[in-house]
Amino acid sequence: MSQKPDASFAGNLLRWFDIHGRKDLPWQRTPAPYRVWVSEIMLQQTQVATVIGYFDRFMERLPDVASLAAAPLDTALHLWSGLGYYARARNLHKAANEIMTRHAGVFPEVIEEVEALPGIGRSTAAAILSLSRGQRHAILDGNVKRVLARHAGIEGHPGIKSVETQLWELARQLTPEDRSAAYTQAIMDLGATLCVRSRPLCAACPVGRDCVARLRGLQDRLPGARPRKARPRKSAHVVIAVQSGGAVLLERRPASGIWGGLWSFPQFDAVPDAEAWITCTLEVQGSRLEWPPLHHAFTHFDLSLYPLVLKYVTPASQVADTERYCWYDPRTPVEVGLAAPVAELIKAVTRGR
Repeated sequence: MSQKPDASFAGNLLRWFDIHGRKDLPWQRTPAPYRVWVSEIMLQQTQVATVIGYFDRFMERLPDVASLAAAPLDTALHLWSGLGYYARARNLHKAANEIMTRHAGVFPEVIEEVEALPGIGRSTAAAILSLSRGQRHAILDGNVKRVLARHAGIEGHPGIKSVETQLWELARQLTPEDRSAAYTQAIMDLGATLCVRSRPLCAACPVGRDCVARLRGLQDRLPGARPRKARPRKSAHVVIAVQSGGAVLLERRPASGIWGGLWSFPQFDAVPDAEAWITCTLEVQGSRLEWPPLHHAFTHFDLSLYPLVLKYVTPASQVADTERYCWYDPRTPVEVGLAAPVAELIKAVTRGR
């Protein structure tokens, strides 16, 4: 750390927040712990503009912990479909059940108890209790890491333990005793609106006067970049079995791993495996249509799906297991979680591609 920010950091930031901060987001209007919790989980790896619609639909259907815990996991995944990072929804549902059984349906007030819930880490727990209950806790999400690394001139990738330790200590020092909830929102807003990753708006920054990155022209270098790794590419073959009425056969994915708990087309590593499954499970013979691959980018790898299409399939007794398979009719859709590429392929089938 090249220098310690002066004591005016929080004051300058709060004065800026009072004028320019975001105060009318859906979860801010009624900042109950449940609403703040859901919003914080949705906002992980996702922009505010994208989250708002999902949040409103989620709250309309599952307005409190009890309704989320009582709902089938498929309902939560359905409401999450298209938002990505589906482990967030699975953990949200699991945590709601733990709150009902271990905390009598009341969101815990002790930060250690919040951190113990599935899918909630140190910074998320701190943000929830700060924004919903006004407790003083330092946070350190991606936006805050960028603000602090630039302002204090902390070099190195924030994912490195020693760098992260410095950032946590700095975050703790800067979080004020008074108006800690407003400060928490303010520093997140600063990182999201001004101190952005590319081309930060330094001229408008309320704490830019003594920012090391601005004074030394290091905005592009701080925070340090993640060490580069070769981005892997994976591929899979999916069987799209279509009934004459347009319903398609879906299979529930395993609880863990890619698209865990969601419904997808039966997926195979190689064409012979897919062909064997078609013969044994669907008892279908005859031609198949091979569509061009559908490419999808995940955070750490790229996936190419190669569709193998069978039209006018008659339902077979072997796929009557409703725990593993379902015939999904896009005209009268049931509430199930669908990964974005699967939903895209279903739309293609509906269009009669």
